[in-house]
Amino acid sequence: MTRLPIDDHHAPLYSLGQVADMLEVQQSFLRRLDEFEVVRPQRSSGGQRRYSRADINRVQYVAELSGEGMTLVAIRRILELEHQVKALKAELAATRRLLPPATGD
Repeated sequence: MTRLPIDDHHAPLYSLGQVADMLEVQQSFLRRLDEFEVVRPQRSSGGQRRYSRADINRVQYVAELSGEGMTLVAIRRILELEHQVKALKAELAATRRLLPPATGD
């Protein structure tokens, strides 16, 4: 069975206006997220921003952090650090799988 784009969490299906309406945020807020490289939606062939569900989830998270008074520069750094932690945890798990099982002494 063929997977539809709507089934893909990363398919860029939603316009800037749709996302703004969906999340009840200003379109200018979404543009600033792109400008500050906090949420970088894909672009259509005409150059319009297109958001995936993954992008929308990230915008929601960023809006929460912004609502707590954090700047977009600080939010971008938090997201970078969270990404690094996730990568390090995956690396640690992979390394642990390579180690022999611990013996009970």
